[in-house]
This record gives sequence, structure tokens and C-alpha cells, in this order.
Amino acid sequence: MDRRSFLLGMAQAAAAALVACPARANVPRPYDWNGSPPRSSREAFVDWMVKNRGEDPRFLGQRFDRFEQLVSHHDVWDESDMRAFLLTPREEFVTAENLDRAYEWHHLNIGFGVTITGPHTVARMTNTLEIRRGDKVLEIGTGSGYQSAYLSNLTPNVWSIEIIPGLARRTRALYDTLIARGYSEYRAIRTRNADGYYGWEDAAPFDKIIVTCGIDHIPPPLIQQLTPDGIMVIPIGPPGAQHVLKAVKRRSPDGSVSVVRSDIYGGAIIPFVPFTGAHSS
Repeated sequence: MDRRSFLLGMAQAAAAALVACPARANVPRPYDWNGSPPRSSREAFVDWMVKNRGEDPRFLGQRFDRFEQLVSHHDVWDESDMRAFLLTPREEFVTAENLDRAYEWHHLNIGFGVTITGPHTVARMTNTLEIRRGDKVLEIGTGSGYQSAYLSNLTPNVWSIEIIPGLARRTRALYDTLIARGYSEYRAIRTRNADGYYGWEDAAPFDKIIVTCGIDHIPPPLIQQLTPDGIMVIPIGPPGAQHVLKAVKRRSPDGSVSVVRSDIYGGAIIPFVPFTGAHSS
């Protein structure tokens, strides 16, 4: 084995050894699709979540504070999306070294050369999808697992693809651990280690698709796997300088397909980790 291969193997092993954080209390009450924490005050939210979800008051306080920032910046506006953000424990999906920074504005390293997207971007991209309960949603780039966990509070039909084998295994193990602790909504998440450029053909079509890595074009297979009037949110542009687009698939009476694009940030550049796979080789 040469020195480069040895160092790469050591780096991958170190990344794989990172865990989100020590397991905490189990969820004390069954998941209820009609249950929603109060938003009248920080205290009321924390109290409800401790009783119903068994989560740490320290992180719950940080989550509520960030939620108020999301609302004031118009990054979340739909009632169901507000509920989804408040019910998703972001602290479970960051690495141990970043645990105290879980609810900071920006992205954080999760190992394997990738990051967990900042909460404002996750919220705006997700709310833009206009997900309704029962929609089939495909995520490209499982990453930390936070985005799919968020989605599972919006619909019980979530598919997620991760191209990095070690990260795919780590995140699947995390989901399974959280399900065992009582986060039964995560049973909605089907995962696959594959090249997301080609989508998940045998599970298609999808009502909504979210891409969490940057690419310079919309992959044709993803458009093909999107239902008519379906919505995709995807970062498009050169490395480190993407625009986050909402792409709506339209089918004309003559059968022709068009894609209507709009920039969800009004032209602002939002950097993402690169979309990797066979298409880029």
C-alpha cells in the first residue's frame, strides 16, 4: 500500500468513526401526525417537547430560537413545514465535535468531505417543495440524514440516495438507532447507496425531488422521474457558486414536457458541496 492510499484510508476510517452524539432518552409517546408543539413561547415549546419527545431542553431552546429566526427571514412559512422543523432534532445529525453548534446559521462538517446544510437553507428549500402528506419525495444526497428526517415529518414516503458508501452506512445506522429510540417517523425513509444522478427508477415517479449538492445542470433522469406538475429544488451553477432553483415540470396537451425555473433566493449565490458520480468523470 502506498503512502497516499494509507492516508486516504486513515482519513476515511476517522470520518466513519464520527458519531452524531451520545444516545439520549427514548421518545416517551407514540408519534402523532396531528400532534404539533405550541409556538406561543419558548417555555411552552420546550415543556411540550420534553413531555412528548423526551429531548434535551438545552437543544430545544436553541431550536426554538432558530425557528423564530427562520420565520423572521421568511425561510419557513407553511404550517406543516413549521411543525416539521420544530419536530426534527438537528443535534442528532451533527458530529460530536459540532454538537454545541448544531443550530448555528451555516453549514457544518460531517466528515467524508461533505457538510450538513445550514437550517435556513434546509427550511427554505423544503418549504419551496410544497410537500403534502402522502407525496412521494426523493432526496439526492442523504448526507448527515437531517434533511430526510425533516421530510419524514411532512410525508411517510421518503427515498434518499447517498453516493459515499461509508456515509450511507453511517447514516442508515443512525436512522435505525433513532427508530429504536422511538422516532418511528423515520421508518418512512428508504435509503440507497448509489449515484443520485440517475435517481431511483424502480420507485419513480416522485411528486417532489430535492437535490442537496451543486451541479451545473438538471440531470435528465430526475426530470423523467418527476410527475407532471411535480417540483424539484436543486442548486445549479459552477462549483461553490450555485443558484438554488425551483424547477416545475409541465406537460402540454400535445405531450411535450417543459421545465419552468425560478430562483428561490432572487439571484443570491448559495454554495453547496459538489454533485459527484459517473456523469462528472
